[in-house]
Amino acid sequence: MSFVRLSFVLSSFTFRLAVLYALLLGVSVAILLGFIYWSTAGFMARQTDATIDAEIQGLAEQYRRRGLTGLSTLIVERVARDPGGAGVYLLADNDYQPLVGNLHAWPTAEPDGDGWLEFRLREPVAGRPAEPPTEHAARAMVFRLRGGLRLLVGRDVRELSATRAVIQDALAWGLAMTAGLALLGGSLMSAGVVRRIEAINEVGREIMDGDLSRRAPSDGSGDEFDQLAVNLNRMLARIEALMASVRQVSDNIAHDLRTPLSRLHTKLSQLRDTDLPAESAASVDAAINDAEELLSAFNALLRIARVESGSRRAAFTDLDPVPLLHDVAELYEPLAADKGQTLDVRPDLSAASGAADADMGRGLCVHGDRDLLFQALANLLDNAIKYTPEGSRILLDAIALSGALDISVTDSGPGIPAELRRKVVQRFYRIDESRSAPGHGLGLSLVQAVAQLHGAALRLDDANPGLRVVLRFDQAKSLMA
Repeated sequence: MSFVRLSFVLSSFTFRLAVLYALLLGVSVAILLGFIYWSTAGFMARQTDATIDAEIQGLAEQYRRRGLTGLSTLIVERVARDPGGAGVYLLADNDYQPLVGNLHAWPTAEPDGDGWLEFRLREPVAGRPAEPPTEHAARAMVFRLRGGLRLLVGRDVRELSATRAVIQDALAWGLAMTAGLALLGGSLMSAGVVRRIEAINEVGREIMDGDLSRRAPSDGSGDEFDQLAVNLNRMLARIEALMASVRQVSDNIAHDLRTPLSRLHTKLSQLRDTDLPAESAASVDAAINDAEELLSAFNALLRIARVESGSRRAAFTDLDPVPLLHDVAELYEPLAADKGQTLDVRPDLSAASGAADADMGRGLCVHGDRDLLFQALANLLDNAIKYTPEGSRILLDAIALSGALDISVTDSGPGIPAELRRKVVQRFYRIDESRSAPGHGLGLSLVQAVAQLHGAALRLDDANPGLRVVLRFDQAKSLMA
């Protein structure tokens, strides 16, 4: 998984949902393990305290009956009866000096408010007197007797400490494993969801780029994503049908009205050839110009319709784009010269260009219809000349990039705002600044149709200043192939 895809998964809603699920699961596991800890270690601790209390009651009863002598005798008997047992006993004087019991010294720890004392027992290793003694925990209760004597009664709680350690380790590992597995499961689940959402997003991007035939993938599982894809595809099919219907209506109108407009233009031209007063002749000339403008718009619509139908693919051949650029530039060079504009073409076809051209556009060809590509480039160049200030420079360029070929037209005009670059390729769309200029808003629509027919991508970039329109052919191949 790439870093970009991983970051996308980590920032997705499904992953955040998985993290929340892992948090809730971790809290639940912690509560469960805490209850187990309280039920086991807590029970053992309470049982230990109860045992100590029972022994204290027994010793207290003997002390009341038999006095100090009887208490000392009973302690000696208990220690002798179970020398390695868990019982801890110590009777000390007022100076904490041991009198009777199985402890060699009074513990240094201080008892709490209830008289309970927790300390460490030091026990020599059996058979290894040279080794340092081992230590383990003990818990005891301390009492003051008459005469300044002190009595300590307790239990060795090493088993309780070991049980607590085991449960604490299990609690830590359980929480860690729960969090890890929950995050892993959440990542896998998120990756699957993100993959299906990204597939739908990819289709959406391609549709926004103009390919209305794309459809969201469906795996036939019938789940929510599959139902979403089916509904989206039905909606897209309906939109495509409506768009085709609108396009067909406009094409039919253009086709049906072109003939009467042509007759009208002919009749107006014949009328202009007669002897007319100057005022009437000017009106007829204006009507002829209007008819020519309408005919130009209808002819452009019909050309776009023919290109979008794909019928021109039969005329595709492998062609060198560099001579094509020079032919287009040669046609429009007088128009650019009238505005004092400089029209440059790269790579140059002159002998002085040398081997540097091979690194630019020479050596690669595109498979397409030369007339359509000529028309598309002519539209781009016409727009560049129309909107570029006088005395500026316009560049036609062809650059080879790793098997792809970029053909571009760059000007230094006002450019097109980034938010409008998707709209200007729509039919009849014109930005406010260009509405007063001649045209119908069909030039870039034709370029877009030609690009789609040739499998090329049309891109509008900022030239700082001006606009750079790029046609990228990803399937360009070597002329030597």
